Amino acid sequence: MRKMKSIHLSHQLEVRHIIKGRSIRSSFLLLLVILSLGCGRANHKEPMDLFDKNNLIAWCIVPFDAAERTPEERAAMLDELGISRFAYDYRDQHIASFGEEIGVLRKHGIELSAVWLWLEPSGDTLLNPSCRAILRILEETSVHTDLWVSFPPQFFENMPEEEKISRGVDAIEEVLEWAGAHGCTISLYNHGDWFGEPENQIRIIRAIGSDKVRMVYNFHHGHHQIERFEPMFREMLPYLSAVNINGMKVEGPKIITVGEGDRELQMLRIIKESGYRGPIGIIGHTEGEDIRVVLQRNLEGLERLKARL
Repeated sequence: MRKMKSIHLSHQLEVRHIIKGRSIRSSFLLLLVILSLGCGRANHKEPMDLFDKNNLIAWCIVPFDAAERTPEERAAMLDELGISRFAYDYRDQHIASFGEEIGVLRKHGIELSAVWLWLEPSGDTLLNPSCRAILRILEETSVHTDLWVSFPPQFFENMPEEEKISRGVDAIEEVLEWAGAHGCTISLYNHGDWFGEPENQIRIIRAIGSDKVRMVYNFHHGHHQIERFEPMFREMLPYLSAVNINGMKVEGPKIITVGEGDRELQMLRIIKESGYRGPIGIIGHTEGEDIRVVLQRNLEGLERLKARL
């Protein structure tokens, strides 16, 4: 420590000597060199590992929590687990506290990375009352986030293929108009059925032609896609905003703890080797369990897999 102090002191004496004996211009140039060296050190960052905690988003943790945490309790739990990003899903009874949730997340320094938006039309209106309430709260709180958008199966039922694409484009463009005006983006969410096939989502995204429309891929809705995951992921890669992981077996079940399936290691390796550098979602999608226990279990499983990647 004394050696470091003596080095800094000698540098200060040299600078003073130069300033006294040289022109202002020379001194100014020397000062720029010193400052640039300091800035270079300050801005240096180690590369982020794709599966590190600082790149994880907690997903499916509100309606699936048997402990029924309040917004404050949920944020405290995420703090304890070391997760600083959160995607918000809900049931109608949770919407009343969504504004409070946003305030609590800000207080804890947790990023609201995304908000679920289930587009189930009500009469002639695309945005049902729940969707309108969520968007109103986002507007009132000036939140700029990603909207994870999906549809019920019947939205595309009994239509020719091109008509499905056209209807999907029209619906997403309607939400995009709101999102663009309020600083938000959209990601198409694979929730099964026709809209859950990434190839169909990509066709919709390309038809819209906006960089504010991307896609989020969920392992737990893609068991039937495991065998074609590698070429499918390459096709999705330019459009991906997030990937939500899960333990995976071809025969299911739907939800498996990360690290307890037989295919997710291979899938994670494909993701890592692809060059994808977006966020990774860690899910709490189980019934009747304390969501902290579920998240912790998945975090531990991911750590074991990381050692094998």
